[in-house]
Amino acid sequence: MNNVRSLLGLGLATLAMASMEAGAASVRLDELDLGPMSCGWGQPRKNKSVTQKPLAIGSQAFANGVGTHAGSECWVALDGQARTFSAKVGVDAAAGSDRASVEFMLLGNDVELWRSGVCKWKEAPRDCRVSLAGITNLLLVVTDADDGSGWDHADWADAVFEFNGQPPKTFRPKFSLEEPFLLTPAAPAQPRINGPKVYGVRPGSPFLYRIPCTGQRPVTFSAQGLPEGLALDPATGIITGQVAKAGTYQATLAARNAQGQAHREFRIVVGKTLALTPPMGWNSWYIHYNRVTDKVMRQAADQMIATGMADYGYQYVNIDDCWMVKVNSKDPMIGGPTREPNGRLLSNKHFPDMKAMTDYIHAKGLKAGTYIGPGPETCAGYEASYGHEAQDARTFAEWGFDFLKYDWCSYTSKAGGNTLAHLKKPYQLMWGELLKLDRDIVFNLCQYGMGEVWKWGAEVGHCWRTTGDLGLESGGGLPGFYKIGFSNAAHWDYAKPGAWNDPDYILIGWVGNASGMGEGVPTNLTPNEQYSYMSLWSLMAAPLIFSGDMAKLDDFTLNVLCNHEVIEVDQDPLGKQALVLRRTKTEAVLAKPMEDGTWAVGLFNLGRAPSKVAVAWQEISLKGNQKVRDLWRQKDLGTFQDGFECEVPRHGVSFVRVGTIKP
Repeated sequence: MNNVRSLLGLGLATLAMASMEAGAASVRLDELDLGPMSCGWGQPRKNKSVTQKPLAIGSQAFANGVGTHAGSECWVALDGQARTFSAKVGVDAAAGSDRASVEFMLLGNDVELWRSGVCKWKEAPRDCRVSLAGITNLLLVVTDADDGSGWDHADWADAVFEFNGQPPKTFRPKFSLEEPFLLTPAAPAQPRINGPKVYGVRPGSPFLYRIPCTGQRPVTFSAQGLPEGLALDPATGIITGQVAKAGTYQATLAARNAQGQAHREFRIVVGKTLALTPPMGWNSWYIHYNRVTDKVMRQAADQMIATGMADYGYQYVNIDDCWMVKVNSKDPMIGGPTREPNGRLLSNKHFPDMKAMTDYIHAKGLKAGTYIGPGPETCAGYEASYGHEAQDARTFAEWGFDFLKYDWCSYTSKAGGNTLAHLKKPYQLMWGELLKLDRDIVFNLCQYGMGEVWKWGAEVGHCWRTTGDLGLESGGGLPGFYKIGFSNAAHWDYAKPGAWNDPDYILIGWVGNASGMGEGVPTNLTPNEQYSYMSLWSLMAAPLIFSGDMAKLDDFTLNVLCNHEVIEVDQDPLGKQALVLRRTKTEAVLAKPMEDGTWAVGLFNLGRAPSKVAVAWQEISLKGNQKVRDLWRQKDLGTFQDGFECEVPRHGVSFVRVGTIKP
């Protein structure tokens, strides 16, 4: 009798489950609002690929689904009663390149539920079916599989939710609506001299340095110990002249206003090495692209002074591509002869007088930078330096440029091979020409890390790109700067004074769409991510080159860019790059040794929820009680024994200095 009752009970339970399943509702992903869904290129499409072609993965076509592009995220709110999510996933057939590769992930309540593995173009779709029992928030992710996002068209085909309670609903997570918050305290009214403590110049070269100084204006400047040949304008703080004799000169800079005075040691090294600390400034590319003009460059110089960026050490005002004449263009403003009959390089009509432009920048105590490449054309199709290297180097010096970015691009057609010798050749050639000049020009190698450039870049330049363009990068569920940054961080042992790994520019504030050279829009990085970005670049002793809109700098963006204690980590005279002490999927810890014996430490939360991150003193060769200072808040946190731990917000950072900090 008991057995009969048990069997009857099982039968009733089975019938109840079947009844529940039969009563479950369903909704397709393409029936939801895709407005909150992010897309690495273009925009998500319902029942189409990201390029608005019929959905297809491999040889299989689909009537329903969502086409997107890596990196992509879609947050879905559930009530804990949803049953399943199922889909067919893969690279869309219309991607058109075997370089396309993506990976799909599902995370529920911040825990990974499923991962597709790397999906390639032309491969058959992969099955996804996941239980959603108890899940209240679901994240659909498409990453670039850590190999770049080019051609990464991705499809969530036949994507269906089954649920018993409230229907699923897409949403924007709270962090995406995070309001800007200011961590950096306002500069005091009394003078404070900022910027590098060491500066390199070659004997006989023009010297130009504007003392970076915050404080209530007017400020009167003075200096002791300047080498013979240099003079300081006490009203502007601009040092000019020439130093004939090689050597190291220890000067003391001073600033005075109605509120007080400040002093700072400043070592001038007259010798062969430039860029003794990483270059700081602005570049036009990621905001103006082919819209750049002489007026834009002058306005950028004005804004560098007016916003106070120059008072923190930003000094280079660098034009990128599209200032030359465009090859074969019919546009009268940018087309026409690319060179004079004698071979001298011409600028297009948006730049009527290059020398007058650099004179304008120099008059403010700032430096001017330019761009070209070793091939026949630049990346955007404008005249480049192939066959005219010596003449172009002399022209740049005559125009008054102080910085040259040299971009590989079309040189592939002239390289003749891809051995290390082939990869070095164009940079060796231009480097040799720059060394002949009577003007100092910092040389930036833009060749995207080819031939492990970090191993030999110091032979032919001052800084070198170690990766592809950051503006085109996604990061496997994280913003692209993390992927670029951690790739660059791996080359820590090749950085030194006069030789810097370059992970590309700081893209915050208003920036353009790099894939289409679009007009500027506000960054989609959260405030915490932007503080992390600046912290990571400073720890890596990277060039601090901002490439957002100088005309639309707001208080928050300036708060990130202009923290003198953070910048001092980047500009530390020891010239060491941070080591990666620890990196997992949810956290990273980087530590940089400083000239005074302290350590700068970044505790990064890579996860999707607040989390505690720690560093042990033994990891940075310290022991016992150590003082800890919060660099962003410029606040002493106290003395800690054996290590330091704190809670870090999602994609945020705790950036501290450990040890006894000397004034």
